[in-house]
Amino acid sequence: MQSEFLKAALDAAHAAGDLIRTAYRGNFEVRYKADASPVTEVDEAAEAAIKRILKTRFPQHGFYGEELGRENLDAEYLWLVDPIDGTKAFVRGYPIFSVQIALMHKGELVLGVSNAPCFNNGVGELVHAEKGKGAWLGEQRLKVSEIATLDKATLSTGNLATLAKSSGWARLGQLIPRLHRIRGYGDFLHYHMLANGKLDAVIESDVNILDIAALAVIVREAGGTFTDLQGRPLDLKTTSVLATNGRLQETVFRALDG
Repeated sequence: MQSEFLKAALDAAHAAGDLIRTAYRGNFEVRYKADASPVTEVDEAAEAAIKRILKTRFPQHGFYGEELGRENLDAEYLWLVDPIDGTKAFVRGYPIFSVQIALMHKGELVLGVSNAPCFNNGVGELVHAEKGKGAWLGEQRLKVSEIATLDKATLSTGNLATLAKSSGWARLGQLIPRLHRIRGYGDFLHYHMLANGKLDAVIESDVNILDIAALAVIVREAGGTFTDLQGRPLDLKTTSVLATNGRLQETVFRALDG
């Protein structure tokens, strides 16, 4: 049975997805933030729709959104929202973007919804998870792979700019020849694939918690492991990812840690 939290998150994800789907490949205003990342009126409208639903049902909860800022971060329950994770893709007109909604309880991520409304030729893909209840794609319960050795493993990488400027870049280069294959799916997609057993590890060095909070719950509930590149648990300041099927976590961590 779905909790009241998950029902609200799913309703909010669908509401945002409907707005995004209507605007996709249409005419909308694009502005640029101080860090040169784009933001559109669709991002803002989608987040407003999400916030309206969540705050109506849970007025005492905190809210941390990509576009509308932070409210009551010290609340027992805190919603983490990125209305369009992958705005660059949205602006360019390719469907690798998603609505990300997560719930944190006393500092622990306990719920995640990832809705890619325009993916798969417009069919969309929505995955959700709650602590202790598994990760789900529709009626299908997701499960990570059982790959346990690097020579059979597929690694997907995302944003790597910071890693590329560090000594870890050479260690990643030494790891790559030991793998079965390497890909770069990025954004929500490689985490959905990790949770669904279609690849085995993900590395990113330039993210923020809103990009990955929901996806971390999904990967964990599918049986995987999700930390930052230093092996630390996620918090609001997390900026990197090492996520695997669990069986490979220590091996990949040792390879990158030198």
